[in-house]
Amino acid sequence: MKMDKATIADVASKLKFRTQAFINGKFVDAVSGRTFPTEKPANGQALAQIAECDEKDVNLAVQSARETFEKGLWSQMSPADRKHVLLNFADLIEKNTMELAVLDALEAGKPITDCITIDVPETVDCIRWHAEAVDKLYDQISPTGPDNLGLIVREPIGVVGAVIPWNFPALMAAWKLGPALATGNSVVLKPAEQTSLSALRLAELAVEAGLPDGILNVVPGFGETAGQALGRHTAVDAVTFTGSTEVGRMFLKYSAESNLKRIVLECGGKSPQIVMADVANLDSVAEHAVNAIFWNMGENCSAGSRLIVHKKVKDALLERIVKLSKQWTVGDPLDPATKIGSMIEKAHMEKVLSYIEAGKAEDANLVLGGNRVLADSGGYFVEPTIFDNVDNKMKIAQEEIFGPVLATIAFDDEEQAIALANNTTYGLAASLYTDNVNVAHRLARAIKAGTVSVNCYSEGDMTTPFGGFKQSGFGGRDNAVHAHDQYTEIKTIWMQFS
Repeated sequence: MKMDKATIADVASKLKFRTQAFINGKFVDAVSGRTFPTEKPANGQALAQIAECDEKDVNLAVQSARETFEKGLWSQMSPADRKHVLLNFADLIEKNTMELAVLDALEAGKPITDCITIDVPETVDCIRWHAEAVDKLYDQISPTGPDNLGLIVREPIGVVGAVIPWNFPALMAAWKLGPALATGNSVVLKPAEQTSLSALRLAELAVEAGLPDGILNVVPGFGETAGQALGRHTAVDAVTFTGSTEVGRMFLKYSAESNLKRIVLECGGKSPQIVMADVANLDSVAEHAVNAIFWNMGENCSAGSRLIVHKKVKDALLERIVKLSKQWTVGDPLDPATKIGSMIEKAHMEKVLSYIEAGKAEDANLVLGGNRVLADSGGYFVEPTIFDNVDNKMKIAQEEIFGPVLATIAFDDEEQAIALANNTTYGLAASLYTDNVNVAHRLARAIKAGTVSVNCYSEGDMTTPFGGFKQSGFGGRDNAVHAHDQYTEIKTIWMQFS
């Protein structure tokens, strides 16, 4: 696929934005007629006006989802036929890779190279993986005597509300849609208000692939209106949410105050990168460490924002990290050479900059960056920033910044490293670097995180469950067959023979 700047600019200039809600297989205006602007964070200018859905629109979407679910158009379709539709869906996403990549680069400020080579291909892989799992997961028979038969079957839970974040718009939609649709559910998807465009296009492609009308509905809007309405709706059987821990708590509250719907949360993180003194190849560690914090502008729940490194190798490693970080160019998200795009919006950029100021005020040593850059563009850019001599009690070590800011913390021994890593309210991910296999096993077990990568920065792949410990997660996991469990009910059918 051609990825030169001219080709990408040409695609961007010819895009047709889908800006209405998508309900019962059709694009429709919000009932109120209201719209809100979606912005291009690379220059601060409006891209389009999006339908502003609220409770009335959510009611229509849920009604459509419920009716189609009860009719069995999708929920009772044979697994092989559901698989066929989802594979068609994946093929159409792949066919439209450039369009979807440019949509996310424009609206989220993401580097286009990442969108083309990582986000959209993984979106395709996600839908395909769950499609292939549809007719390969078996139910069970319990051990009984000859007079009985115990069937343990999984049935779709019903209507799933999916509320997704702005940092990986298309990919996070797929993480929810893949398993929820594969297991036979109807879905009402609420994209983040900052990034609605790729979700609306995905819904259109799903219907083109053969998904029955009403199975997938998209209601763009704000969290306090559309999101809350979805969380409180008594005809919604489950809500899956990826985003901040603060908002995740709200969905638990909405569930408790309505119909006790199932809630699945993947929330924030303050992920440690632990580097032991025995590591010989510090160059490799530096490459992973830089990618862990600056990839996607640090706007990533699993970003390796705390570098917890043995004091014997700290200075040597930090020197390498600083050198590599200077190669991470900040620039236009539509330029293939750009490695760090813009922050999602002005308010978020200001929040990130306030954390940098807090680090300075607490006497952490700023060794790189710390500034807004490219201000003349009108966009919201922050350069790669690294602090040394950070105390784990500092604000920049405890709170999720969600930006390109790395906090370096030294330790003396293994016990202290574990204590520092676990001294956080979060527990989403962690990385560990050691050349000693015994240390690798011991520390990987001791770190309280949903994913621990060893000698690399990774979240695993589609075959491995992803989610968090402590305040990073609740109720389930994304990816792998484990993601299917949260969208199904387990039923026992007990038969007695005469």
